[in-house]
Amino acid sequence: MSKFLQKNSSYLNQNSQLFGNEIILELDESFSGNLSSFQNQICNCHNCPLGQTRTNFVFGEGDPNAELLIVGEAPGEKEDLEGRPFVGRSGQLLDKILLAINRNRQKGTYICNIIKCRPPSNRNPNREEIDQCLPFLKHQINLVKPKLIVALGLVAAKNLLNLESSLKDLRGKVHSFNNVPLIVTYHPAFLLRSPGFKKEAWVDFQKIRDFLKD
Repeated sequence: MSKFLQKNSSYLNQNSQLFGNEIILELDESFSGNLSSFQNQICNCHNCPLGQTRTNFVFGEGDPNAELLIVGEAPGEKEDLEGRPFVGRSGQLLDKILLAINRNRQKGTYICNIIKCRPPSNRNPNREEIDQCLPFLKHQINLVKPKLIVALGLVAAKNLLNLESSLKDLRGKVHSFNNVPLIVTYHPAFLLRSPGFKKEAWVDFQKIRDFLKD
């Protein structure tokens, strides 16, 4: 077992004592029990003003039985145009990182965002938007049943963990979201702006790789 896993084994042991080897998740019975039909169920959502300004609803994509589920903050311009998550430059970088840990978005990985519609001018999502979308994300996670969630960037991390903290303090630990282990790392868009942090991100993804091997 790696030092990273040893350091965080208390969380895993506690989860095992409470739930055994299975992660216990409660499905929202008002939502469909199938990812494809769930997408059709919510894709015309207008629960917040972003429903009026989006081009496309960005549900998420990937392996419906993925061990690794990646959560970003919100669709950007290209994602809004194509209706797919992480298709711009940051998505290309994410694909390269996934390939480096022997994964891709078709096999073993599912990719989505905290919210499913693009905020105007790519601003950070606000509280109302997140509150309306978070039940959708929770149900997606429940359907996929990942072994690990990875939060990309501080917006995703603090809203999943309900914590006001710095990315520095959140990295390097195993957190929990709805009883699923969660690891925090940098958003690819940040890495494009600040390439000096790519080495730290690679350390995180090596830990992610090792966690999934266990």
